[in-house]
Amino acid sequence: MKKLYIIHGWTYRPEPWHEVIAELKKLGVEAELLRVPGLGTKSDKVFTIEDYVKWAREKLPKGSYALGHSNGGRILLNLLEKEPDYLSGVILLDSAGVWEKENRRLVLKALSKAFAPLKKSKLIRKAVHRLIGANDYENAPENMKKTLDNMINSDKTLDISKVTTKAYIVWGEDDQTTPLRQGKKMHEQLPNSKLTTKPGWRHSHYLVSSSELAAEIAKQYKELVGADK
Repeated sequence: MKKLYIIHGWTYRPEPWHEVIAELKKLGVEAELLRVPGLGTKSDKVFTIEDYVKWAREKLPKGSYALGHSNGGRILLNLLEKEPDYLSGVILLDSAGVWEKENRRLVLKALSKAFAPLKKSKLIRKAVHRLIGANDYENAPENMKKTLDNMINSDKTLDISKVTTKAYIVWGEDDQTTPLRQGKKMHEQLPNSKLTTKPGWRHSHYLVSSSELAAEIAKQYKELVGADK
């Protein structure tokens, strides 16, 4: 079975994904985490979606399989909009990429709402951020704020219907960052997709239960690869 490449989302701590990768290995799935430039490493660059698509094309072997979480899914969708045959299949986990005018407000609201009663404690704020799978936009470097805005604005011109690649969509029903309605819309627009929803899961389930997430990924991945045989 081919290796599964994982592109993480907007996080400065991608290390917890290694726990998921270890669980996947137990389930017979070899996976590799691709560290997204500018996230988790120091950088003063303002990135565009074009920068990230170029990076993904350089990192992903042609004909491989990939999983994209959140912004990682957005990167994959933009790559496949231009080259639908570049990958054999993708898993889109609570993926970004569906344009809604209030997307930026939703992201920031998810952060501020979680912190409303806790603003006096920076330590507790950070802990809550980890639990909800969101990042502190206000404390992010200025160049990364601009990068996040670039990512959200790129959804305006992304035509998901051009992505004919086989896509298995997995979505947390309690996701407040990319709400389930976006997952349903993505499924409607992707001509070769399947949608699975998970009750009780929020935006970043890898921070809650690496074993549960790995089991679901392994299930979806084995079905995705098996469908090509």
